[in-house]
Amino acid sequence: MPPGVRAAEPLPPLPPMPADLDRLSERFRAVAKRVKPVVVAIGVSQTVESSGNPLWGDEFLRRFFGPYFEDRGGRGGRPRRFLRQGLGSGIIVDSDGYILTNNHVVENADEITVRLADGREFDAEVIGTDPPTEIAVIRIKAGYLSAAQLGSSKSMEVGDWVLAVGSPFGLEQTVTSGIISATGRYGVGITDYENFIQTDAAINPGNSGGPLVNMNGEVIGVNTAIASRSGGYMGVGFAVPIEMAREVMQRLREKGTVVRGWLGVGIQPLTKDMAESMKLEDNQGVLVSEVFDDGPADKAGIQTGDVILEFGGKRVASPAELQAAVAWTEPGTRADIVVLRDGKRRTLKVKVETRSGQPQVVARTRPGEPAQIADLGIEVSGVTDEAADRYGYERGQGVLITSVDASGVGARAGLREGMLILQVAGKKVITIAELAAALAKADLAKGVPMLVREGDRQVFILVKKR
Repeated sequence: MPPGVRAAEPLPPLPPMPADLDRLSERFRAVAKRVKPVVVAIGVSQTVESSGNPLWGDEFLRRFFGPYFEDRGGRGGRPRRFLRQGLGSGIIVDSDGYILTNNHVVENADEITVRLADGREFDAEVIGTDPPTEIAVIRIKAGYLSAAQLGSSKSMEVGDWVLAVGSPFGLEQTVTSGIISATGRYGVGITDYENFIQTDAAINPGNSGGPLVNMNGEVIGVNTAIASRSGGYMGVGFAVPIEMAREVMQRLREKGTVVRGWLGVGIQPLTKDMAESMKLEDNQGVLVSEVFDDGPADKAGIQTGDVILEFGGKRVASPAELQAAVAWTEPGTRADIVVLRDGKRRTLKVKVETRSGQPQVVARTRPGEPAQIADLGIEVSGVTDEAADRYGYERGQGVLITSVDASGVGARAGLREGMLILQVAGKKVITIAELAAALAKADLAKGVPMLVREGDRQVFILVKKR
């Protein structure tokens, strides 16, 4: 050792690993070993035809670049073909080779290749896909397959440990850990039928279709999407609950498609403020914001403004619960539906049907003259021909909001230019005068529910002075 150089200090000793932490690590290892054999990597390829560059048809460029330009598609921009490839994950659900994955992993694929944990590779066929839930089922012909144990997401609570397994960025058999961050997430805008498990276990591109498992090694969800500003992991991932995935899988295996029940209503959550304004005891239930003409709900007597409490003998506390209950009801089934209307419970009989397209709303009002509603900070008019062309409404369909003061009560509540006011405090408004009269009778300090239409969607908005 050179003169004047001191020997490095020895590293401080580590205390023994706490017994609880050691047992947790052992549990993670055991769950990973149990689950990894049933997780597969899925590779897909698709031949895509692209239209030629629009500049390739330019006569000046063709003359300038000559044959070089023409060889690269210059003759009118000829379409060119290229191979698009993708990666995902899947879960072996039985020894016959059926694999659960996401719809977007295999959608429109020309070829699907499945690689097992032991390295074997097989071509796969699509048994069925269901875009509304993002679930798909594929199958391989292989022997000696282990199958995943499917558990229950309903027993999971926020804070419970979970593991995610898959092939992020093509890195097969990757295991990440986290907790359940939330359950029953809906309104995320990922699928039509949302009731997601939210987790902070790292999920990245390539994880789609892989399992989210509990600490017993049971699959409780199918990893499906992330919320991200970067395209990668930011701590917010979503998994389809295994109950929904299992139901879809069974129907795809039996029929190759999923036929759902349809009620024919537009619905939204019943907020606490909205419940108070409607003089309800609590906000347990689902608010009906629209009833489609001649649909099952319309025939059963359900009305806009009703609060649905039960469907088929079961309580429904959120739009996701009602949506799922109706969707899994066989079309043609008659079910009891309990609604709250004017403070009274009513039991109605509804015959669930198959959705065949969204009906048009019948025009019921006529246009009025422009006017300012100072209390709300909005300007309104009837639906003129010009407004009908601009916003896509029919003449006489409601009272149109033509401008909104950004600092006004209406803007703070969520009213926007282009919305159509249909009801105020449960009363239809036919003219601007009726709108003003309805508002004069309402108490903005307590909150006034207004039914509005924006585009093809109806919602209730609670307008309240803060």
